[in-house]
Amino acid sequence: MTTSGVWEKHEQAVARLRASYAAIPPGAPVRLAKQTSNLFRPRAATTAPGLDVSGLTGVLEVDPVARTAQVQGMCTYEDLVDATLPHGLMPYVVPQLRTITLGGAVTGLGIESTSFRNGLPHESVLEMDVLTGAGEVVTTRPGERLFDAFPNSYGSLGYATRLVISLEQVPSYVALRHVRVDPELLAGTIEGIVATGELDGVRVDGLDGTAFAPDEVYLTVATWRDEPGPTSDYTGQDIYYRSIRQRPTDLLTTYDYLWRWDTDWFWCSGAFGAQHPLARRVWPRRWRRSDVYHRMVALERRHGVVDRLDRRAGRPQRERVIQDVEVPVERLTEFLAWFDEAVGMRPVWLCPLVAQHDWPTYPLERGATYVNVGFWGTVPVGDDAPEAPLNRAIEATVHELGGHKSLYSEAFYDRETFDRLYAGEHLAAVKSTYDPDDRLTSLYDKVVRRR
Repeated sequence: MTTSGVWEKHEQAVARLRASYAAIPPGAPVRLAKQTSNLFRPRAATTAPGLDVSGLTGVLEVDPVARTAQVQGMCTYEDLVDATLPHGLMPYVVPQLRTITLGGAVTGLGIESTSFRNGLPHESVLEMDVLTGAGEVVTTRPGERLFDAFPNSYGSLGYATRLVISLEQVPSYVALRHVRVDPELLAGTIEGIVATGELDGVRVDGLDGTAFAPDEVYLTVATWRDEPGPTSDYTGQDIYYRSIRQRPTDLLTTYDYLWRWDTDWFWCSGAFGAQHPLARRVWPRRWRRSDVYHRMVALERRHGVVDRLDRRAGRPQRERVIQDVEVPVERLTEFLAWFDEAVGMRPVWLCPLVAQHDWPTYPLERGATYVNVGFWGTVPVGDDAPEAPLNRAIEATVHELGGHKSLYSEAFYDRETFDRLYAGEHLAAVKSTYDPDDRLTSLYDKVVRRR
């Protein structure tokens, strides 16, 4: 298709989106009509039509000279990477799951191993077109009120239809070192890598970690390289997270490195039996993906199979603890010690990040080092499980330590606390400008009241 044809189809898709918005009755919830989601936040059922985003799922163009890409808002990172890697380029931050969309990562935040030097996905966005609550498409850029309030707004300010992003050059291979670190030295080691960009004299291009137990923590340092060599494949029988303990070094293609966590949804595929050697042989490769496991979780939650089995077996009811939190690096050891005592879930994922700019609705301190701690599973708590005692305790502890919690999962804040933590007054002021009739659900109603 010619360049003009691509843009013509884009304009037609935007027109359909605006028409679908206008067709939603006033007072009805405005939501995307999309088949997949990476959210773990239940919401109220609705029969109202959703926004037609069916034509907004692609890459419009890649400029290998300027190292930029023009991308539609519902384009998945899987499709985006497929378009940029042939040019030896990749987005500055590629969230670890294939079906996360670029628009979703910008309005809902995203993170990966390059975040210690590149921040979060929205920090490499140069320009956006946003469908606002007034039904208009507004072009916005860094430094403008709508742009700067958009990260962590989760659709409460509108939906991105087109984004211009910066790309970075990347070679064909990634060399890994899995370095076991004394837990007491973990925070200092991370700070050293962030400050110098290297470990033991070797450049570090990507940095994340896995804490398997209180006394067993690994940092995985990645170095881009052009030199070929024997590479590992973790889409078959071998499982990536297990390799961290088994081998001190590794080599992956850049493509496989970007999706190393997706095949087994970090380690969560084990809950479905997908890591058992016999089951894995018959489990089709095309189904070894995070979006497949996510749909299985949604199906189980809809029918409550596990809860019924636990009741029949006399086991205590389980609380789902699925969260990502950002903790200042100097409080990381303290948080992990509390987490082990209060929650007791391992492994956990560790991903350092440094915000490059000030963002009012997710107010990380610019230039400071935080560590994302990700933990996803269930914990037996008994009859109190419906009240989410562990999730509530995590919220309180994270903010006592000066951190922040991502809002893709369940949240329990009272309104005053929520507004204080996530710039509620500022967000409301921006929303009143771009959604004067209040057609879009507010952030608090979305993430806490689940509307």
